[in-house]
Amino acid sequence: METETGKNRRPKRLQWIPVVAGFLRRGNTVLVGQRPENHSLAGLWEFPGGKIEAGETPEIALARELREELGIEAEIGDLKIAATHSYGEVNILILFYEILFWKGEPKAKHHLMLEWIEPRDLMNRPIPEANKKMMDRLMKALGQPWPKSS
Repeated sequence: METETGKNRRPKRLQWIPVVAGFLRRGNTVLVGQRPENHSLAGLWEFPGGKIEAGETPEIALARELREELGIEAEIGDLKIAATHSYGEVNILILFYEILFWKGEPKAKHHLMLEWIEPRDLMNRPIPEANKKMMDRLMKALGQPWPKSS
């Protein structure tokens, strides 16, 4: 690509961050956590999870994140949703997994607080833009009907 100065310049490479999240269910509810104040997207509600580190599979990364964030040992189930989203120049690939079962009681080791909510209550909470954008897919993955727009 030639610039105004006539020198060749490569286009800037996009930054991608791979992220995993888990659906922990208890009856008709799902676990969400409120992001801490000293992190990006502070105060928003999210599904537990985090970044995949070099050399990890998504499933191993999610099990590690759930151990670190919630203090539980979890068995990771099937991939339910794979999606992408851009926050400015930062792009995320987010993989949502079903959590089959876990040992221990989830504790807010990372989040400000945890709550078990009905999936439809996500529509009334401040959540990350990446999740808002795919609310219909989240509801389908959680087995909830998505209201049709009139």
